[in-house]
Amino acid sequence: MSLEGAGGIGGEVIADVPRGEDAILVGVQSALTGRPGVLAGARVLSYFGEHSLGWFAVCGLGALLQPQRRRAWVTAGVGTFFAHAAAVLIKRVVKRERPQHPAIAVNVGTPSRLSFPSAHATSTTAAAILIGRATGLSLPWFLVPPMALSRLVLGVHYPTDVLTGVVVGTAVAESVGAISERTAKREPKAGA
Repeated sequence: MSLEGAGGIGGEVIADVPRGEDAILVGVQSALTGRPGVLAGARVLSYFGEHSLGWFAVCGLGALLQPQRRRAWVTAGVGTFFAHAAAVLIKRVVKRERPQHPAIAVNVGTPSRLSFPSAHATSTTAAAILIGRATGLSLPWFLVPPMALSRLVLGVHYPTDVLTGVVVGTAVAESVGAISERTAKREPKAGA
C-alpha cells in the first residue's frame, strides 16, 4: 500500500483510516455505544429480530387474542416471513461481507458472514407496516428506526445494508398486504 493510500505523511505510515461506510459506522458507534442502555438495547433488538422469531410471536399472539382481526395478523406473519426470506435470498446472491474494519466493534454474534441487506431491518419493516395495519397504529415510525440503528451500533451492517432492508421490507409488506386485500374481497361473506 502506498503511503498516500495509507495516510502516510513524510515517510510515516498511519494505520488504515476508516473511509466511506466504515467511517459512518465508526462515527455511529463513537456517538452512541457508550451511552447508558444503548448497547444492551441494541442486543435485545438483535435477539428479538433474529430469524424474525420475535415478530412471529407477536403475530401469533395477535391472531390468538384478536380473532376478529386474525386475517390481518396472519397477513403480518406471512409478510414478515417473506421479507426475511427475501433478505436471505438477496444476501446469498450479493454475498457482501459484514464490516471488517479493525476500528469497528462487532458487539453481537451473527448467524452468517453475509451483510446485504439487513434481514433484521427487512423483516422489522414488513412487520411494522403489517402489524400497524392490524392494530391501526403508526408502528413503522416507532419500530424501524431503532432496529435499523441497532444494526449499526452493533457493527454488523453497513448503512446501505440497513436502508436496502427497509426498502425491501416495505416492498414485501405492500405486496403481501395487497394480495391479502384482493383475496379477502373474493371470499364469500359469512352467511351469504
